Amino acid sequence: MKLAIVEDDPLLRENLKMLLGGEPGITIVGVYPSAEAVLDGIGNSQADVVLCDLGLPGMSGVELIRRMKTDFPTLEIMAHTVFDDKENVFSAIRAGASGYLLKGISPREIVEAIYTLHKGGSPMSPKIARKVIREFHDVEPGGQYLLSQREKEILNRAEDGLTYQEIATALNIGVHSVHAHIKRIYEKLQAKDRPEALIKA
Repeated sequence: MKLAIVEDDPLLRENLKMLLGGEPGITIVGVYPSAEAVLDGIGNSQADVVLCDLGLPGMSGVELIRRMKTDFPTLEIMAHTVFDDKENVFSAIRAGASGYLLKGISPREIVEAIYTLHKGGSPMSPKIARKVIREFHDVEPGGQYLLSQREKEILNRAEDGLTYQEIATALNIGVHSVHAHIKRIYEKLQAKDRPEALIKA
């Protein structure tokens, strides 16, 4: 995996570079202090995953995510920020982020989340996952929005902050089954992709 890091704090930027660069299977191809620096260099970096701060000087992280996804649609982007309010969470997802981590989590959690994102998952800090699930709970059940008992069980465990693997273990099903159930939930919301599903919810 080729990873780029966008972080304006010099100390955190260096720590992330050392942490993630030392992981097998991860190659750091760019480390940037601002959105403007990323836009100048991301095309040549051939990155396939970006860990992106939202509180950047100049252009915001949300706008940067939108620009990167427009120019590089297959790029996987993880928001990494102190912002836990609904506006920032859903703005980042709407812009194209497929994961959302709050700063302050353990180094191991960051590493595992990056691997999960690269494999097609959508890792989120438990507090953020709870906000997303609450949005689902606000949808009135009926017609295409009606969820099966199994889908409700999966959503309830996701609300508790469990990972896909932990949900699979708790329900004694495979991780692929968890992914399939989540996909069907998106389909019931008539969303073409993950970000749109979350916004519609």
